[in-house]
Amino acid sequence: MGSGSNQRIVVGVDGSPASENALRWAIEQARVTGGTVQTVTAWEYPAFYGWVGAVPVADGFDPQELATRTLAETVTAVAGAEPPVKISQAVIPGNPARALLDAAEGAALLVVGSRGLGGFSGAVLGSVSRHLTEHAPCPVVVIRDDHRHAGA
Repeated sequence: MGSGSNQRIVVGVDGSPASENALRWAIEQARVTGGTVQTVTAWEYPAFYGWVGAVPVADGFDPQELATRTLAETVTAVAGAEPPVKISQAVIPGNPARALLDAAEGAALLVVGSRGLGGFSGAVLGSVSRHLTEHAPCPVVVIRDDHRHAGA
């Protein structure tokens, strides 16, 4: 990993505590290695169908905009207003595993939480993390959830 090597660290973010932990870890890793962080949120329309009653379905309801705002808020919550490393944000419509695998092309690391929301981001993590560890084009770091769930 010489000075010319790519130290881009890709992180899957879905707003869950596990993805916040993954982002926190990736930022620290990037700080230590002089790298950059690319956050990725993916969303799929089918994940929204059950939400009709919970979300104001106004004329301008836009899942891309909602996912973009959630990602931006998560990055600010974890990294602060002035992050110690360069952080880019990508919101990608489609399958979360595919989005993360594509983003990981040429990256130094792919970082995900061990369990995601399974909600509006289309379950970015959880079962997806296993798929990523088997197919990613770079090393994968899976950050365990801080919370201990008995029998979970």
